[in-house]
Amino acid sequence: MTLRNSPDTWGSVSIALHWLTLLLVVGMAVVGLVMTELPTSPLKIQVYALHKSFGLTVLGLTALRLGWRLFSGRPEPEPGSPRWQDRIAALTHGAMYGLLIAIPLSGWWFNSASGFPLRWFGLVALPKLGGYDPQLKHFAKETHEFLFFTLAALVVVHAGAALYHHYRLRDRTLSRMLPIKHKE
Repeated sequence: MTLRNSPDTWGSVSIALHWLTLLLVVGMAVVGLVMTELPTSPLKIQVYALHKSFGLTVLGLTALRLGWRLFSGRPEPEPGSPRWQDRIAALTHGAMYGLLIAIPLSGWWFNSASGFPLRWFGLVALPKLGGYDPQLKHFAKETHEFLFFTLAALVVVHAGAALYHHYRLRDRTLSRMLPIKHKE
């Protein structure tokens, strides 16, 4: 397997970034949905700090993914796939990339409006995106949650489409993105 994407398949860098992003997002989703129920304690503060740090990591990985995609290109659509499917896939991918940027930024915005400092894994202090503002805090929180649930819905559609291509259409759409290649 090559590092770069080819006209026929995704390269190992794109595949690794795809699956790493998925693992981080799923992990953060689980933590994000339960962390608010934790009792106020040092553990809760640590969990929130890790959630924020991993969110910033997703932001950085998404920027890296977009840069790599510009550098390495993308495979051609599967031969014989209808144009409308290619367009929907492109729109869905674009929306997911946008959400992978917007969700961490909205979390950063929420954190800033809450008046908390933000440090990436305790190493790098990040600037606030504004000052403490209770009304903005509520709006930023609602925005962060709405964007997350929108991403979750798109991920389900994305995965469903990949499985449809694999099991119903029997094309290579899914297998081109799997980390382990199987013979067709």
